[in-house]
Amino acid sequence: MPMKATAPTFAVSAATGKSAVAIWSELFKARLTSLVVLTALAGFYMGSAGGMSLRLLLPALAGTALLACGAAALNQWWERDYDGLMPRTAGRPLPAGLLRADIALAAGVATAVAGLALLATAVNPLTAALGAATLGLYLFVYTPLKRTTPLNTIVGAVPGALPPLMGWTAARGEVTREGLALFALQFFWQLPHFLAIAWLYREQYERAGFKMLPGVDSSGERTARHAVAHALALLPVSLCPALFGMAGRVYFAGALVAGAVFVWHALQFSRELSRERARRMFFVSLVYLPLVLGLMALDRLAR
Repeated sequence: MPMKATAPTFAVSAATGKSAVAIWSELFKARLTSLVVLTALAGFYMGSAGGMSLRLLLPALAGTALLACGAAALNQWWERDYDGLMPRTAGRPLPAGLLRADIALAAGVATAVAGLALLATAVNPLTAALGAATLGLYLFVYTPLKRTTPLNTIVGAVPGALPPLMGWTAARGEVTREGLALFALQFFWQLPHFLAIAWLYREQYERAGFKMLPGVDSSGERTARHAVAHALALLPVSLCPALFGMAGRVYFAGALVAGAVFVWHALQFSRELSRERARRMFFVSLVYLPLVLGLMALDRLAR
């Protein structure tokens, strides 16, 4: 049943001190949405044959942002009761009673639909279709799978990796091997990143009924194997942009070093399954993605 909220929708909560801006930012997962937009921007820039077209760039980024906001809000609406069972998510607007569930649902639907409409009318149908696939997989496949199988992380990595491909198709109007290379880079990056989070909060996920791999893997061996395997797979995949002519030697060298550092931290985590090693792998993953995408863009700019 929808959670009943007693706090006003547009007000500062006396109990938490959160402003309306903070509450809506949490509902729309502003930091995650910013990362989604950044990766879409990288895909658009790498996919632009000449100069970037603002006529396409602005609606592409705005549509992607709206879609990401809608997905975040709808995900929190769906999981509001489960979020209330975990300390890390209990302070979110819905379980904390800072926002009514029906308002969050309406906001999520409105922003998601607006984002898809903008992509379809102002960018191109292919990018809108990829956006719809992202939303559908995230909400109707990944979200329910979180409560049934630890394979949910691999499934969830698919919609999580589509934004850079959406940026690419917004600029090019087609899916190519170069665009798929950007998709693959983000896909393999996500697994060690997500597994670090799942390991850090494995007790909370288990208490809330989420079937994350660390929660069903008491020894941690499977979790470690997956983290190392995907970090290793990421290394050659990250070199594909240079091999495909999207970037040059500077990017190749930088991606090689960054990938090796990522693999090293994954190996350290596998050897010592501790919170500290998981935290370090998580931190490295946060640095890795913007660093590699930034190197790719700077290398292309300098050519």
